[in-house]
Amino acid sequence: MPSDLTYTFEWPRTGDKVKDAVLEDGEQSIKAVDLAIVNQDALDKAYLFYYEGEAAAQTQKFVQAYVDAKARATGVYRYYAATVALNGSTDASLVYCEDQSHAYDMYLKPKRINRTAVTNNSYVLYNTQLRKNDKGVWVVEKLLSVRGSAKCRP
Repeated sequence: MPSDLTYTFEWPRTGDKVKDAVLEDGEQSIKAVDLAIVNQDALDKAYLFYYEGEAAAQTQKFVQAYVDAKARATGVYRYYAATVALNGSTDASLVYCEDQSHAYDMYLKPKRINRTAVTNNSYVLYNTQLRKNDKGVWVVEKLLSVRGSAKCRP
């Protein structure tokens, strides 16, 4: 990842090995999407390792929008208020908040950063449905986001 793109994950481990694995793979899945954007590849193998089905299709469109705009993210993303719920040994949900107040789009040619004001929409609630695949990886199958969620605003 570029040095101008950083992450803060404020979701401490739970002590439960399965829930902690969901949190860890959740972190990696978030970074994998940004790596695809940095690579300007809507079919990047990094995110396809962590996303399947409906979520993979949504993510491909999301990444493609950045590719089409010749842009990527820069700044600091903060993730917090994570909760993991298990449904058996192979299904889970991960709900968390994202603070985009210090993250921006950077256009690559010509290189310029689109600095936006902080608003309620700078805070996003995510609800993901995950499944443990045959490789032992928690993959995101469904993803719902709510921009400006009151749950995530300071």
